[in-house]
Amino acid sequence: MSGKEKDVAGKGSEGRFFSRLKLGLKKTRDSFASGVIRVVSGPMELGPELWQELEEVLLSADMGVPTMTWIMEALKKEVRESPGIEKEKIIKLLKELLLDVLEGVQVDTAYPSGCPCVVMVIGINGSGKTTTIGKLAARYKAQGEQVMLAAGDTFRAAATEQLQAWAQRIDVPCVSQKSGADPSAVAYDAVQSAVIKKVDRVFVDTAGRLQTNKNLMEELKKIKRVVKKIIQEAPHETLLVLDSSIGQNSLSQARLFNEALDVNGIVMTKLDGSAKGGVLFSIARELKLPVRFIGVGEQVDDLQPFDPRSFVEALFD
Repeated sequence: MSGKEKDVAGKGSEGRFFSRLKLGLKKTRDSFASGVIRVVSGPMELGPELWQELEEVLLSADMGVPTMTWIMEALKKEVRESPGIEKEKIIKLLKELLLDVLEGVQVDTAYPSGCPCVVMVIGINGSGKTTTIGKLAARYKAQGEQVMLAAGDTFRAAATEQLQAWAQRIDVPCVSQKSGADPSAVAYDAVQSAVIKKVDRVFVDTAGRLQTNKNLMEELKKIKRVVKKIIQEAPHETLLVLDSSIGQNSLSQARLFNEALDVNGIVMTKLDGSAKGGVLFSIARELKLPVRFIGVGEQVDDLQPFDPRSFVEALFD
């Protein structure tokens, strides 16, 4: 979370969101943190049986085998090097490991002033991409920025209509063309207009056919090339929107999109409806991608900047 975002949020807002975060993470907490506490607090001594139970708990939250294995090896190493360690300390050690994974990839999101910040938003259909753009646009407008939307998903008529509805709802301009138009042309027009009108931030929506579709990846690469013709550093952010309810499939999507487009931020949606929030740790550890925002509800302010410590604390609180 950037300094500006923290200042805008304020302590009261942060407290309210932490409460919603705890509520939104209930399913993951029930399958993950509660399972860890159950195993550690049970009658089993530190040993193979307890380790196996912990492995199963981590996997049940869709943390994935590589990340689960890394965590278990780190825990066992600590136990070997600390004879007589109490079982209850396992929870503290686990929280520290999880926090290190998330904090280790977080980056400063401040960008040079003087030109529009271009944010390209990618992800497969159904991930919540267009809704995420609307919520982000509302957030940055509330911070005092001038925001513009670009309806680059021209192959799905409903996507343009949905983005236009968001634009009307939050009273920001939306650049669009007829159905089937070249998405890169829409992006070009929007960024060019944003420069002329001195807009602060442009969100470019994109198509979301299956991530294995080579044509889609080439189309997205073209959008990036085109906006660079106007602003060399653009897009300043390439945000990948992932649906947390699909678990390890999110990791697969993130890997493929990142290989093609150099993703520099993740937006994890629908955490409130999923018990598979553990995949977030896999994405951070295995792909070194920072989580920028998370969604834990339907309301506009249920999408918030990601804070690793609050996330881990909410899992175990």
